[in-house]
Parts: sequence; structure tokens; C-alpha cells
Amino acid sequence: MSSPLPYCGAPPLPVELWDHWNLDPFVIAGLLGAFWAGRALGARMTPWSTGIAILALLFVSPLCALSSALFAMRVAHHVILTGVVAPLLAMALPRAPGSVARWAAAHALAFWLWHAPPIYGEALASDMVYWLMQATLLGSALMFWRAVRAAAPPLAVASLLATMVQMGLLGALLTFTTTPLYAWHLTTTQGWGLSPLADQQLAGLIMWVVGGALYLAAALKVAGGILGGAVRTARA
Repeated sequence: MSSPLPYCGAPPLPVELWDHWNLDPFVIAGLLGAFWAGRALGARMTPWSTGIAILALLFVSPLCALSSALFAMRVAHHVILTGVVAPLLAMALPRAPGSVARWAAAHALAFWLWHAPPIYGEALASDMVYWLMQATLLGSALMFWRAVRAAAPPLAVASLLATMVQMGLLGALLTFTTTPLYAWHLTTTQGWGLSPLADQQLAGLIMWVVGGALYLAAALKVAGGILGGAVRTARA
């Protein structure tokens, strides 16, 4: 289904934001279905329900509409989807043995692909492409985090650090580019006190600093486990 506006609707002004809830019955039904599917599959319900609640915040609350106005919010949306929701859901599910390097590459490819300006524009012009973007970002990230949990700790650390680096590189490119790249946002940011370029640079910083920090924190946690195990072995 195509629409002349992004799925989340027309970009709101600050005074209008609280009125822009997304009450799409298919989204609400999908979130409820995902919650009950987790129960049926025997998922650990604390991380699973937390992940579903954050999905509701992203897709139902006015943050969805804000992502139509600000590219920075769209990037924050994607960082939360892949760096917060995906690991929560992965924690709730059994580990998935497999090639963590392959899933790291798939995750990186999805992230770079959907932030290429022409393809990003297609996601805003078509509801079907928009949901394909969300599904591939979340799906590749979920499989990556499940593979990280199943991988040998040194490989898990290496994969997390590699993902941090590639996300930081894309964020740095957005931060230091001196030309606005995203045509849709050329006219959507001014009501929020940002020029299109400032919005794009803020998006780059969110991806570079916040996104990278999520993967670095996970890598440090795994590395801490390695060091803790080595210390316990040495004391034994």
C-alpha cells in the first residue's frame, strides 16, 4: 500500500506532537500477537515484554510522527530498534548457534542500505517498503544478538566491536557531511528549530555515539566475563 506521506504521517509541529498517536489496528494487533506469541513459545517474559513495550513506544506513541519530521528521531528509532529491542528479545529466546560473523555482516548491510538516501526515500514513500525496512533492521539485529549469545566469548567481543566500528563510521559520515542528503527532511525540520544539515549531523552523532556505546557496553560485558573466568581459574 503506497501513500504520499510516510507511514507515520505528516511531520508535526511541536505544539501538535501530543495529538499524533498511531492507532493503526494492524500495528496494535501485531504487538499484542507478538506478546502472546512470546508466552506461547516459552520466552523469558521480562525481557520479552520489555522489548514489546519499547516497540509500542516507537510505533504507537508520537515518537513515530516525530520521525517524519526529524531524521535524527528516525535514526534514534533505528538505534533503539537494533541496539535495545533486538538484544532484549534475543535474551528472551534460546541461543541460536550459527555464524555470528555472517549475521554481523547482514546487520551492517541492512543498516547501511536503509540509510542510503535514495532507499531511505523509498521507505518514506511506500508503507510496504517502510515495513520491509523495519523488519529487516529488527530481524537482522535479532539474529545477530542471538548469535552473539551463542558464540565463543572472544568471537562475540570481536563481532560486537566490529559492529560498533561500522555504525560509528556511518554516523561519522553523516556528522561531517556538509550537504543535506535526505530530500524529505529538507522542509520538515525548521519547525523544530533545526536546519536540515543540523538535523542530519545530530542523527550522525546519535548513531556514532549512542549506537556505538550500546555495542561497546555489550562487548565490555562479555570481555568482563572472560576476565572474570580467567581470574577464577587462576585462583583455583
